[in-house]
Amino acid sequence: MTIVCLGEAIVDLVCERELERAEDADAFVPHRGGALANTAVAIARAGGDAALLGGVGDDAWGRWLRRGLEAEDVHCGWMPTVSGVPTPLAIVTFGADREPTFAVYGQGIGETMRSGGRYLSEAMAEASALVFNSNTLVGEPERRLTLQARREALDRGVPLLFDPNIRPNRWQALETPVSLCRELCDGAFCVRVNREEARLMTAIDDPASAASALCGLGARIAVVTLGPEGAVMRGAASGEVGSPRVDVVAPLGAGDAFMGALAAGLEATGWEADRAAEALPAATAAGSAACASWGAQ
Repeated sequence: MTIVCLGEAIVDLVCERELERAEDADAFVPHRGGALANTAVAIARAGGDAALLGGVGDDAWGRWLRRGLEAEDVHCGWMPTVSGVPTPLAIVTFGADREPTFAVYGQGIGETMRSGGRYLSEAMAEASALVFNSNTLVGEPERRLTLQARREALDRGVPLLFDPNIRPNRWQALETPVSLCRELCDGAFCVRVNREEARLMTAIDDPASAASALCGLGARIAVVTLGPEGAVMRGAASGEVGSPRVDVVAPLGAGDAFMGALAAGLEATGWEADRAAEALPAATAAGSAACASWGAQ
């Protein structure tokens, strides 16, 4: 059995310095990325079995991404190479607050996800859990696949781990992802949000109260991550934990690393919801460690 991560693998071209304006960037360094690819890597590093269900273009970048995932022991058998489709690139810049801004180029995400979709039933038959986020809800082909995967997981009794990961610049109106993400909390074993996503989805500023409100939307467990302040969990299990101290370079991929280590920890407990808080310390440690470099992985 394996934790199936449904989502994209993309190339992050990162300007590794703070900028007053994005147009001041003068050099970019390629890093392997894609939120669910990052999560799959974090699961594997935490000792879990992980697979990525998606796809890459039939180009040098796609082969580079696949090679990196395989080196991390992520199962790539459900990640086809799609002929004629360029692997998407994300231009990543950082302001003075070191928060990343993304500009995604290439229309390949829909095509690569649709190609990976032919393995959906096979993947779900071997899944111990399904991890997904809102990035695959933006375009119609990937949204259809994501909702189908969610439905099949629910029908099979496979735990759903939902990380909204709301990126406003990918949506025409912020109300759309917020509404979708609220709906998709229903039936989730665990929902993981950051502080701002918690506020957007619940209109509640207090993280613990917001986590409880997310459980009120149908999640069994909800976790709100708080950056250097750690994380809070509510629902079938409750817990609060601080983050280890780290010299922060950039927070790119921190939430993905947290989610991956959390998923591996939840699997280690046998998906016993009342033991979920046991997974929090390792998850916060993984999230903090991800902040020590410019790349997401």
